[in-house]
Amino acid sequence: MSLPTDIEIHFKELGSQGRPVFWAHGWGHRLENLLPLAQSLENSAHHWVFDFPGFGQSPLPPGDWGTAEYADALAEFIKSKTDEKIIWIGHSFGCRVGLQLAARHPELVDGLFLIAAAGLPRVRNPIKRLYFKGRIALYKLLKKLIPFGVPEPWLLKTFASRDYLNSGPLRTILIKAANENLSSVAAQIRCPVTLIYGSNDTDTPPNIGERFCKIITNAELVVLDGYDHYTILTEAQHQVVHRLHSFIKSL
Repeated sequence: MSLPTDIEIHFKELGSQGRPVFWAHGWGHRLENLLPLAQSLENSAHHWVFDFPGFGQSPLPPGDWGTAEYADALAEFIKSKTDEKIIWIGHSFGCRVGLQLAARHPELVDGLFLIAAAGLPRVRNPIKRLYFKGRIALYKLLKKLIPFGVPEPWLLKTFASRDYLNSGPLRTILIKAANENLSSVAAQIRCPVTLIYGSNDTDTPPNIGERFCKIITNAELVVLDGYDHYTILTEAQHQVVHRLHSFIKSL
């Protein structure tokens, strides 16, 4: 898919000196979710905190993008803002795009700092695998019965995830991203990577980070005890900022 050159990306710029840092939010979020973290480092780096196309104040992308198309669009955005190699900080979906960016445009990226990174298939024990297979089979069966009186809103509310229900015009993109396996993408990355997970994260559990560390040549895993997929951005802010400050200084 060829990308138009005039894709609009809403952003806020913080600081003016130091390393260029780009902040990539998670699915269903917007730049405001990462702004407090960026503001904590405002005096030590030059930050761009942005809304992905289709989120916040950035218009929808011109097609059903995958994370590769998002990465290519952000590569153009980055080149329009700085001539230096950048540090990419992502949360969840923003990590997926960051992995693609570092693999597809290695000349742009000096390091990845990935919080609750997604991008690998979940590994479940046999009981959970059986449960989810049964749940999917039941959903498909009930979906066929919609013409016979099974209410579709009830079906979606019962079986669909919160992200799916709230995805609106981005639903196809969500499905595409959720089904991507970025193993081969991660294997191409050569820049330093720090992976941060909360020990209580059930959306992207720490074992995903363990598997990423086996794939990525220069990766470090940090697990913060007691935090989940979202509180790692809020309640764990000081711990994350401390490690991020050290990561930036090390590059």
